[in-house]
Amino acid sequence: MNVMRISAALLLVVSCGAGLAQDGGQPQLKIDSANRTLTVSANDSVSIEPEIAVLHIGFETTPSDAKSAYAEGSRVSNAIRAALKQAGVADDAIRSESQFLAPDYTMPKQHKFKLQQQWTVRVEPARAAEILDVAVTNGANNTGAIDWTVKDEKALEGQALEKAAGRVRENAATLARGMGVKLGALLYVSNQVSGVARPMPMVRAFAAKAADQSAPLAISPEKVERDATVYAVFAIE
Repeated sequence: MNVMRISAALLLVVSCGAGLAQDGGQPQLKIDSANRTLTVSANDSVSIEPEIAVLHIGFETTPSDAKSAYAEGSRVSNAIRAALKQAGVADDAIRSESQFLAPDYTMPKQHKFKLQQQWTVRVEPARAAEILDVAVTNGANNTGAIDWTVKDEKALEGQALEKAAGRVRENAATLARGMGVKLGALLYVSNQVSGVARPMPMVRAFAAKAADQSAPLAISPEKVERDATVYAVFAIE
């Protein structure tokens, strides 16, 4: 849904010493009879189906002494990695995020340790559920968040900016006609792009899948959206 916000000001004959300060660090505009301007801001967005699913896959061992936790973590780590490669995931699509052996602070008096490791795995959206299932079946128990993205994020941002810029000019022309004035040259323009998708974590009970042969989760990809706002100042005649 497009969201539009318009603010317009016809700056006609007022005191020569007055000034207008725009919010958000916008420039100072002098207001006098020779400075007739119209300001407009508009928002528009673009959303498309994702081209890449970035899976967050990880595990942690049960609390034990440091040597045992490391040995168990090494076994699980290699099992998950091998299973991903066997499932057809390329080496360069698997990237380590973190790995550390640390005390288990839930049992401080027992001097227990846990090994934790996390990867990001980039796959086609259609394979997201399958690859998560492979990871969990092979020991991933801290897994499930997904980032949905596209191959060229800059191009998507550019499309959103282009739509917002076109809407700004259309709105400015409409306002000028409504006010009975002629739209003049563009004096100032600024923009802002947002809308990066955030991963939605799943519960760690998801790891219970490793104990049975149930089907993978039903996962529906989220559309990738970029939102752009353009602010412009036009002269009026």
